[in-house]
Amino acid sequence: MEEKTISLVQDSFEKVKPIAATAAEIFYSKLFELDPHLKPLFPSSEEAMKVQGNKLMSMLAAAVAGLSNLEALVPILQDLGKRHVEYKVEPFHYTTVGEALLGTLETGLGDDFTPEVKEAWASVYGTMSDVMIEAAY
Repeated sequence: MEEKTISLVQDSFEKVKPIAATAAEIFYSKLFELDPHLKPLFPSSEEAMKVQGNKLMSMLAAAVAGLSNLEALVPILQDLGKRHVEYKVEPFHYTTVGEALLGTLETGLGDDFTPEVKEAWASVYGTMSDVMIEAAY
């Protein structure tokens, strides 16, 4: 993975951190809008979804930070992919999640979500989801 791609993702994620709770809400809203069939895979209470959102943002923060050390990140992603099978996640769901993630970043970052930043995030997410899918299926 190119250093510039890693830098663009890490720098832009720093701008997401202060709005992490809002970003999680935007993400799940977009996810369920893109595929309402995914909603039953998640907790139904608002409080449980806040916890889920915190987990999402923590995992994303760790993954973004780990881009500088892919050798250490890959086994973590592989384990995460395997665990998602238990949650009834199918390989095609990763595409929807990627769309929701990019849409969330576009909303959250506004003008800072340049085409170059979008391309970097798409590349990073594609790599991470490929690792997770390959490990799980």
